Amino acid sequence: MYRTIICGIGMGSRETASRLLRRAAALVDEGGSLVVMHVIESIPHRHLTELPEEFETTAIVDAEKKLASLCKEMGVPATIEVRIGVAASVLVSVARQKSADLILLSSHVTDITDYVFSSIVDKVVRHAGCSVLIDRRPDPAHEGSAPQVEDAPLF
Repeated sequence: MYRTIICGIGMGSRETASRLLRRAAALVDEGGSLVVMHVIESIPHRHLTELPEEFETTAIVDAEKKLASLCKEMGVPATIEVRIGVAASVLVSVARQKSADLILLSSHVTDITDYVFSSIVDKVVRHAGCSVLIDRRPDPAHEGSAPQVEDAPLF
């Protein structure tokens, strides 16, 4: 269905990451490409003195290893990209650079910061030049939904 998919995976649960990867693999055309992305949010320079010099490098390598391991475990061929920046901007920029025709993201429970700062998903939907699919975690409040249990974090 899609030639190039950008699958944005945050620091959420392993269950969510697995669900996103399964969906992306099912939607990508044979011979198409799947780019699994994780964006490490930029840290303002005034806070950098409190972090070790190798923090960013270590975070990138760690995220790449975990995403590659998950893709291998699930048998999903993908290119792994981990970048540092503003998540929504990076996702939209990479989608444009790679001529992606779909960005796949997962929603989360809305909190007050979404109303004040807007969520990553909201920003991607507003600025993407391609289709955006938002995978919604089943809500136990809806009739017929199974109760959700916490699973292990991916990161």
